Amino acid sequence: MEERTLTCIGCPLGCLITVKLENGEVKEITGNTCKRGEVYAGKEVTNPTRIVTSVCLVENGVYPVVSVKTASDIPKNKIFDLVESLKGKSVSAPVKIGDVILKDAAGTGVDVIATKNVEKA
Repeated sequence: MEERTLTCIGCPLGCLITVKLENGEVKEITGNTCKRGEVYAGKEVTNPTRIVTSVCLVENGVYPVVSVKTASDIPKNKIFDLVESLKGKSVSAPVKIGDVILKDAAGTGVDVIATKNVEKA
C-alpha cells in the first residue's frame, strides 16, 4: 500500500494529512481536522488541480497588462499548456473584471478571465 503525506491548504490550520492508496485508489485519509482537508487530500493524490494566475498584454490601455486567472481550477498537468497559450496574447482596452480573455484554456473547458479593470488610454 502506498502512503503519501501532505500539508493541507484547505484552511489556515495546515494539517499534516496522510493518505493511503492501493492501486491508485484512496483507502484511508487521516490527520485532517475538518472535512475540507479530507476533500483536498483525496483530490490532490488522485486528480490535482490548480487555479492559475497570470497577466495578458493590453493594447491601447492605461496599463500595459491586465491580471488574469482561470475561472475555476484546471488539471495541474495543463498549467504549462495554458501559460503557453497566453504568450503573445493581447486584448484591446477597455477591459472589465470578468471579461473572458481566453475561452477553453488549453482544452480544459475553463475560461481565463480578467481580474482588473483597464481603461482605454
